[in-house]
Amino acid sequence: MTNKPIKMQGLGNTFVFFLGPYSPSTNEVIKHCETNHVDGLIVVTPLEKKLVRMKYWNSDGSSAEMCGNGLRCLTRFAVDNNLVNPGAFTVKTDAGKLKVSWNDKNANRIEVQVGRVKVDKKVIELYGYEFVTANVGNPHAITLVDNIELAPVKKIGPKVEHDTYFPKRTNVEFVEIDSPHDISMRIWERGVGETLACGTGMVSAAEACVNKRLATYPLDIHVPGGTARIWVDKAGFSVMRGPAEYID
Repeated sequence: MTNKPIKMQGLGNTFVFFLGPYSPSTNEVIKHCETNHVDGLIVVTPLEKKLVRMKYWNSDGSSAEMCGNGLRCLTRFAVDNNLVNPGAFTVKTDAGKLKVSWNDKNANRIEVQVGRVKVDKKVIELYGYEFVTANVGNPHAITLVDNIELAPVKKIGPKVEHDTYFPKRTNVEFVEIDSPHDISMRIWERGVGETLACGTGMVSAAEACVNKRLATYPLDIHVPGGTARIWVDKAGFSVMRGPAEYID
């Protein structure tokens, strides 16, 4: 394949893909994202028969450790472009090696390990809201709200993202419990702003709710961009199953 940009989306989280090796500058990342109207840029580099490398940048040019919805799109991208065979393979990310799987048939059922979520038991109060923090290779701050539609995402999200409590900034999730197996959420994504979905945020919110005994796996997470199913595998990794699509 030629190394032309390819646009994809997972639950409304949008990306432009390039085949590696390729190391774009900060300005190049910003330009590619602005030109293609996407949330982030992903470079996929084949390493071995069942191993590829993922590098991810936010639309503001900052690099991030990993992106869950981007990882699901990468899984389809790698199979469709014959970088790997259909089935299970491994993706090397800045958050570690993660197992992914797609059989090249149903693009709504792509499964990826997103990582092991670590939830801090400490509750912090910021700007009138109580947050718990979590890390799945990248940082998250999660708060519960009574009405997800009225959540002050654009008002509180950027304040929490840039608060001095988080030296590397943070992603911010606003969560409403719908039932023991369903939660709804909105996301203020670090370096991007409010997005339609955030895979690492979804698994972090899921684990935070399960830890507080407010929900039980498997969990369906509803975000503005759609729904994905989350559970934890035997190795302790949060797994996400959901769609990945190309954008014209």
